[in-house]
Amino acid sequence: MIIGTGIDIVKVERFSKVQNTHFIQRVFSMREQEYLAAKGAESMAGLFAAKEAVAKAMGTGFAGFSPCDIEILHDANGKPYVMLHGKAEEIIKKATAGRCFSLHISISHSATDAIAFAVLEY
Repeated sequence: MIIGTGIDIVKVERFSKVQNTHFIQRVFSMREQEYLAAKGAESMAGLFAAKEAVAKAMGTGFAGFSPCDIEILHDANGKPYVMLHGKAEEIIKKATAGRCFSLHISISHSATDAIAFAVLEY
């Protein structure tokens, strides 16, 4: 059963200026920062859009938790997946009444825009 969907689009240009700033530490986990170290602004914009899309699928936005509580990682084939931590994980467990849930994420970008779509289901 689908509980929520979320979509977000951002301008890549916004992320080309935030290299090595407090913003990166506040928004991205250490694993995400390691991934982004070898990537460009397009990938950073994509991860940010994915976090926003997940927060929207949750129906809460970032109310009550940090963007770092939503972690966007990649499997061996490069497919993105979501790990929830802290308050974000607590909110989902409460919303799904302890049922097993899945978060699906898709990310795409061009030189100018990044977009992500998330589906939350149990």
